[in-house]
Amino acid sequence: MVGSSKRFLDALWSFYDSNRREMPWRNPEPDGSYDPYKILISEIMLQQTQVDRVIPKYLAFINRFPTPESLAAAPFSEVLRFWNGLGYNRRAKYIHEIAKVLAVRTFPKTIDELTAFKGVGSNTAAAILVYAYNQPHIFIETNIRSVLFYHFFSEKHDISDGQLRNLLQKLLHDENPRDFYYALMDYGAYLKQNGFGQNSKSKHYSKQSKFEGSIRQLRGEVLRRVIDGLDITQLKRDVSDTRLEYVIDALVSEGLILKSGSRIKVADS
Repeated sequence: MVGSSKRFLDALWSFYDSNRREMPWRNPEPDGSYDPYKILISEIMLQQTQVDRVIPKYLAFINRFPTPESLAAAPFSEVLRFWNGLGYNRRAKYIHEIAKVLAVRTFPKTIDELTAFKGVGSNTAAAILVYAYNQPHIFIETNIRSVLFYHFFSEKHDISDGQLRNLLQKLLHDENPRDFYYALMDYGAYLKQNGFGQNSKSKHYSKQSKFEGSIRQLRGEVLRRVIDGLDITQLKRDVSDTRLEYVIDALVSEGLILKSGSRIKVADS
């Protein structure tokens, strides 16, 4: 294991030196620090969403809401308008609520504090602390799985995240975990682009359902039209789908929209 780990790490750093990806949330501030708020926004946007879709949305979002204070002060309808197109719109609600807390307190520096926020799981919390503060934490993501499967589990299946965490604990570069994870992410993306993703080897693997015709697509369509100011009568004329009432009720229960008689609007708060 020691020999194979060293060979792997040598190969990983060699790849990263030549193939590091440039992303706006990887850019340090003028003083060399990393803004944890910007890292938070990027990590929540990147949940189940591809990098090339996130980058333009992230840039526009940060340009409009550069600080937690500016995001907290904005009506949710405006936040949702800038989020529109990323999908999984509950995330917009989560970050709006998180910003209201961050506007009046310092940014958390522990996993327990971060996971107290809705929408921030343990993997997301660990990633935020790694990228914002260079803290050495263990987290799993699809690109990371791809790398570890390819190099250490090529002949195995039904691999648990616990096994991967144990392996990462041995591989983790304690002095520079930020670049270690950047390297893993970039190498994993390269492997997936070249047909070596292998995430079906995971014990936790489940194939994502098709987007076209899905409830997710309908939810996004309803929110887009509500943002544009349609009432329910017009919405029903424009969106001919038997699941429409179910989706509207779900969005109301999640606090994303408000419904009163024939009127429907974004739930500003």
